[in-house]
Amino acid sequence: MSDKLLLVGCGKMGGALLGGWIDQGISPKDVAVVEPYSEALTAFADQGVIIVATAAEIPAAFDPNFIILAVKPQAMDDVVPDYADYAGSATFVSIAAGKTIGYFEKKLGNQTAIIRIMPNTPAAVRRGISVACANQLVSAEAKESCTRLLGAVGEVSWVDDEALIDGVTAVSGSGPAYVFLMAECMARAGVAAGLPEDLATQLARVTISGSGELMRLSTEDAATLRKNVTSPGGTTEAALKILMGESGLQELMTRAITAAAERSRELA
Repeated sequence: MSDKLLLVGCGKMGGALLGGWIDQGISPKDVAVVEPYSEALTAFADQGVIIVATAAEIPAAFDPNFIILAVKPQAMDDVVPDYADYAGSATFVSIAAGKTIGYFEKKLGNQTAIIRIMPNTPAAVRRGISVACANQLVSAEAKESCTRLLGAVGEVSWVDDEALIDGVTAVSGSGPAYVFLMAECMARAGVAAGLPEDLATQLARVTISGSGELMRLSTEDAATLRKNVTSPGGTTEAALKILMGESGLQELMTRAITAAAERSRELA
């Protein structure tokens, strides 16, 4: 694609996106990054990516089609005004939790094309999923380009109702933390069952990552895969009676995701 990309912020998620774009074959000369802590970007600079510390240092000849705002939500009030001159010519893309399309329209003007995205951290290994929502000024062509950009780090879905992004944030945006916590809990339970800590940790880590890959590659749904592991009267069934019982995993997960979605709405 020939779009010019301006990435504002290159932390974990911004870095994952940048790496995915380069791997996808986007020309480094078509990418500029605003990141004050540029030491971590040396490898990208060697490839020809334009790296500057502030918006004022962006080369005058660099005219971006997309401005990807990859800074923390708390920093947006200070960061967004620096890019107001691009409003009307570039499509703005935000990956900040809780910052609505309306927020950016107030900051940049209601004639600005804006896409709000919720990605997740498995983007770092090209196994992420991003859900996007656009205002009415985003063209079909821009949506297609954005899908390709996000597709460099995983799967992409679009929603028309921005209110759904709060639920997306709670399920997939925060979701990796739930899986990592499960690995921690499984390892601790293994130790309680008498396993050495290093073995319990290895078993939990590999079991979760392997099960995730099996589910990704399988045509069967999660419930069927679960049943395939569960023999009547066996060890798995004994464990699932606890996890699927009253006040079990489903109730806990529903409460957790409800709390995360509510917090997302509060941040807005």
